[in-house]
Amino acid sequence: MLINLYSKKIFIFFIIPIFLYLNFFVISLFYKELKADKKLQAATEQDLFIYRQMGASYLCIATNAEVDFEKSLGIASATFANVITGKHEGLIKEFGTEKIDQKRLYNAGTFQIVSSALNICPKNIPKEIKNSYEERLKELIKQNKK
Repeated sequence: MLINLYSKKIFIFFIIPIFLYLNFFVISLFYKELKADKKLQAATEQDLFIYRQMGASYLCIATNAEVDFEKSLGIASATFANVITGKHEGLIKEFGTEKIDQKRLYNAGTFQIVSSALNICPKNIPKEIKNSYEERLKELIKQNKK
């Protein structure tokens, strides 16, 4: 009988605080704002800079680890495109409400990642990729002057 009474006191001593904690914790979970319900924002210049630098960093690390350059660049570019598509639904602030498709994001990511990687780890970029990048950059500069 003494053990039974003592067990009930211990049980109550532990169960009441646990019950109160869980009760308030669960209530607070229901009233928290869900981020999934918010309207997605278009990617800003700062967002693009972060994604580009992450891709370039991955490219440099992977090529330093002797991973094939083309595979590394493909993975970095695909990740760049997937993040913009997933987080921003393909919207980029500069383009307004136009959603950019996955292929265009991939190609733009490839160009931007190579550009950043040339600053971070120029020795890891093959000559033909560097030359191709420089030619494309010259073409873009000419187009913008028109």
